[in-house]
Amino acid sequence: MPSTSSLRARRHLLGAAAAVAALLSAGAVHAQAKTIYIGMNGGTMEKAYTQYVFPAFEKLYGAKVVVVPGTSSDILAKAQANKDKPQMHVMFLDDGIMVRAIGMGLCEKQRPSPALNDLYPAARFKGDMASGVSLGMTGIAYNKKMFTEKGWAAPTSWMDFADPKFKGKVVFQSASSSSFGLHGFLMFNRIQGGNDKNVEPGFKAWPEKIGPNVLEYIPSSAKLSEMVQTGEAALFPLTPTAVAALKVKGIPVEYAQPKEGSVVLMVGQCVIANNSEPELAQKLAEFLLSPLAQANVLQYGSQIPTNPKAPAVGEGAAQVAQISQWMKNAVTLDWESINANRPAWNARWNKTIEK
Repeated sequence: MPSTSSLRARRHLLGAAAAVAALLSAGAVHAQAKTIYIGMNGGTMEKAYTQYVFPAFEKLYGAKVVVVPGTSSDILAKAQANKDKPQMHVMFLDDGIMVRAIGMGLCEKQRPSPALNDLYPAARFKGDMASGVSLGMTGIAYNKKMFTEKGWAAPTSWMDFADPKFKGKVVFQSASSSSFGLHGFLMFNRIQGGNDKNVEPGFKAWPEKIGPNVLEYIPSSAKLSEMVQTGEAALFPLTPTAVAALKVKGIPVEYAQPKEGSVVLMVGQCVIANNSEPELAQKLAEFLLSPLAQANVLQYGSQIPTNPKAPAVGEGAAQVAQISQWMKNAVTLDWESINANRPAWNARWNKTIEK
C-alpha cells in the first residue's frame, strides 16, 4: 500500500500536470482567438491561398486567417473607410492602387526579413511599405473556340480591339474600376500619341475606334467565363495568370502578347497601419513571401512568384519561363502621374465612354 507521503507526492504531480494542461489549453484557446483579416481578390486567388497557404500559417502561429474578398478598389475603399480603426490586417492590391494606398497612409513599413531580401528588386515598393506577392502583366485574351470556328488568326496588337470584325464581340473592363481596363485604355492611348500624363488622344479616338466594337463594359472580370461560354465575348484584356485559371476550369481562352507590349501588373501586399494585431500581421506578410507559400500559389493558383527562390516544377516552371519572356517588352506605367489624375479620368470615362 502506498505511503501517505507518496500519495501526497502523486497528488501534487497530478495537480501540477492538470495546471500545466489547463495553461496549455488556455493558451491554445487564446491563440486560436486571434483572427487575421486579409483583403484580396476572390475566386481562384482566394481558393489557392485558403486551401494551400493559410492553413500552414494558422498551424504555425495558432491563428485564423479570414479573407475579405473584393477587387482592389473595393479593398482600398474598405481600408480607407476604417482608417482610424482598421478591420483588416493585411491587404492585397494591384500595384497602382497600392501606390495610392501608401500615399494615403494606409500601410505600415514591412519589417526586414530574409524573404523580403530575396524578392526581385521590382517587387519591393519604395521604403518597403509594401511588397509584391505575384508578378504578371495585362495583355490580350481571346475566345479560342470562336477564333477557331471563324478561322481568325490570334490577336497581335492592342489595335485588334478596333478591328471591325469584332463589332459587338469586345468585352472591356471599366477603366474607372479595373486595372485591366485602365491598362488597355492607356496602351490604346499611347498608340494614339498620348502618354501617362496626357490621355486626350485616347479619349478622343476611343468612341470612333474601339467603342463601336464593345458589347459591354464590366466592373470586374467575374462575368468573363460565362460570356466566353455563351459566345458573347471574343476579345478582352486579361493576364496570363487569369487565362490559366480559366483554362483549368475548361473555359476555351488563350493569352496573346501584344506587339506593343503588355502592362506590368504586380499584386502587392501591405500590412495595414494601426491594425489590432501588428506582430501577427507582420508575420503573415513575411510568410506570404516565403518560397513555400509562393510555390504553392504558383502550383494551385497560377500566381507567378516574386521570390526567385520559390521552386517551380512542370507546368509551373513553364509558366515562369514564359512570363520572363513576355516581360522583355512589358511596359511599366507612371503610377505617380496616373494616380494624380485618375479621379478626373474616372469621371470622364464614366460620363463619356460608359454613358
